Amino acid sequence: MKNPCFIILFCLVHLFSCTGNINENDTSLTALVNPFVGTDGPGNTYPGASLPFGMVQLSPDIGIPGWDRIAGYYYQDSIISGFSHMHLTGTGAGDLYDILVMPTNSRFSKRIKENNFKPFSSFSHDKEKATPGYYGVDLLDFNIKAELTATSRTGIHRYTFPEDSLSQIHIDLGYALNWDAPVDTYIKVVNNTTIEGYRKSTGWAKDQRVYFQMQLSKPFKGYHLFQNDTLVTGSARSKNTRIVLDYETSKEDVIVLKTGVSSANIEGARKAIAIEAPDFNFDAYRTKADRIWETVLQKIVIESSDTDKKSIFYTMLYQSMLAPTLLSDLNQNYKGANDSIMTAQGYDRYDTFSLWDTYRAAHPLYTILHPNRVSDMVKSMLAHYKETGLLPVWSLQGNETNMMIGYHAVPVIVDAFFKGIDFNYDLAFEACKASAMDNSRQIDVYRQNGYIPIDEHHENWSVSKTLEYAYDDWCIAQLAKALNKEEDYHYFLNRSENWRNVFDQESTFMRPKYKNGTFLEDFIPKAYTPYFCESNAWHYMWNVPQNIEGLIQAVGGKERFEQKLDSMFTLNPLPDDKLPIFSTGMIGQYAHGNEPSHHVGYLYNYIDKPWKTQNIVRNILVTQYKNEPNGHCGNEDCGQMSSWYVLSALGFYPVNPAQGMYSIGSPLFDKATINLENGKQFSIQANNNSSENKYIESIFLNGEALHRNYITHQDITEGGTLVIQMSNRPMKDTLPEKGISSKVYH
Repeated sequence: MKNPCFIILFCLVHLFSCTGNINENDTSLTALVNPFVGTDGPGNTYPGASLPFGMVQLSPDIGIPGWDRIAGYYYQDSIISGFSHMHLTGTGAGDLYDILVMPTNSRFSKRIKENNFKPFSSFSHDKEKATPGYYGVDLLDFNIKAELTATSRTGIHRYTFPEDSLSQIHIDLGYALNWDAPVDTYIKVVNNTTIEGYRKSTGWAKDQRVYFQMQLSKPFKGYHLFQNDTLVTGSARSKNTRIVLDYETSKEDVIVLKTGVSSANIEGARKAIAIEAPDFNFDAYRTKADRIWETVLQKIVIESSDTDKKSIFYTMLYQSMLAPTLLSDLNQNYKGANDSIMTAQGYDRYDTFSLWDTYRAAHPLYTILHPNRVSDMVKSMLAHYKETGLLPVWSLQGNETNMMIGYHAVPVIVDAFFKGIDFNYDLAFEACKASAMDNSRQIDVYRQNGYIPIDEHHENWSVSKTLEYAYDDWCIAQLAKALNKEEDYHYFLNRSENWRNVFDQESTFMRPKYKNGTFLEDFIPKAYTPYFCESNAWHYMWNVPQNIEGLIQAVGGKERFEQKLDSMFTLNPLPDDKLPIFSTGMIGQYAHGNEPSHHVGYLYNYIDKPWKTQNIVRNILVTQYKNEPNGHCGNEDCGQMSSWYVLSALGFYPVNPAQGMYSIGSPLFDKATINLENGKQFSIQANNNSSENKYIESIFLNGEALHRNYITHQDITEGGTLVIQMSNRPMKDTLPEKGISSKVYH
């Protein structure tokens, strides 16, 4: 939660001071990306340098703990305490921040308690710049210019020093922030340009290991190596080690530092430098990083006269590719979830799977844009299963954190299966079934009762767990049917209807239920209680993507369902309602800042009122995302918030993320072309589009009228053109001949 005692050293918030992110080549797509979006407010993003899905996230650290600095950086602050090599993007989890580097000199020596007396410098957003794969800032108190770039497994720093006989570079393995704490660190001085070692830590990831080698372009003339607070020579090993490298610098003296990392061993870290960063040409690495980002951003080319909206779109597309992250090194070794060193045979091992968030939109987006990488991601989940006996829930750096609920690797795997992505299908079914038949996380209670009853646990989350388990069960049923496992198909299909066991006909809400089968008394749907995961009954009311038709009938038919949906978007919180930190981006009871609400705007399509979907989706697109540091209405959450925008701005969204169907909304741009990995193109052309013309008059797919409010994954991957005629008038009298269905189409 936010804590005012952490909010210190404010600088004025210049909403437009981050325009320094524009690349010199102003015709490139990378020039449109603003990495500062989400670094203020609740977004919890970082502005530093990384490659798409890369192992390294080299970014500045303020050095002060707190919710606002979960990603290490907070736009409202005015100091920097160094640059560490790993960060989480947009989460509520305070972990990583590994291997802090900070250049200093004799010009400034102040220390403050708030950052644990580490070196720091003031900085100004006027002297700060970020583009994809690059970050630069002037450390004002030292007159040192710091610049960062990255390869997939190497972080590269360039420091430009003034003249000073006491210039130094601090490398601090004991530095820790928020939940993170070192347990064993090691530094070895190899020679006067090379150090190596490891940092083992605990936190959200209980057993994190980062091995590194660090090379410098200029020999240091001396060093101070600390084992805890004791000076030693040669090498140091303890919970807290750090080294200070001494330099005498002339004016504009440049030192390049590169750090290769591996979760397995130092050999992997050495190879990262040898293969990915063999020389000290910082500008060449920066240029290569920019070109890599340009290539992946070119997977979607949009046409619009609104530069600001284009900037938001490409920033969201950029942020959708900051996670999951590489875990295996160039020897294909990695720290496994069984705490052993494992080898990925024939694929790259990924981790940072924030699945409660990302199964909804991020992973379906990856199946469109990155199907080859999705193959490796699914193989990574199956490797996690082989290592632990279960699929990942929320895995990080070769650890299972068990954060959040559901077994949501299942919809990711099932979706990939039906989209023809390559992996071991038999192993996948085995893993899905094992996760659904486990006895942990109250799955045994769910199997026994058909729902999870109220208990005294502070995060009981009973209603949410029941609903999310039931959806995952539907996914397993579809996979079982496709693999001719009839008994499993019927068993899991039956379980997928367990949502009915917490549906209360009297209130027409999903309602907490006691073990004896009676519902909770004094039920207030808008109240935030332990029975709903980061939500209330309004948010989870709609969490039956596997059977929207059944939910409509249970509520009382289409008219009653429409009334309830309307209330969702108009029942505003009262001034004295206590909203938790995760209830942001509010439109009535709809909370776009948190994931359970993300599909709700599209549900009007299921009751033949598509113009209401078009209206609310366009409203969310233009009000909940902005091209400024406080541009996210909630945690970005490892690509989910940004992926919702990318898909919805294109004009469609997967209400059921494992179904291969995309519900049509309201396309934001005049034209968007998806360049697919199979060499084909799929274009969405919105004629007569504007802020007023947000309603759809007609749709043609490859020249033929489309009498439905969805497209399929196959429609996209086969290539073609979707032409949408826009209007300022809701098309209430022109209903599709065949409305959208939640039934699987495979």
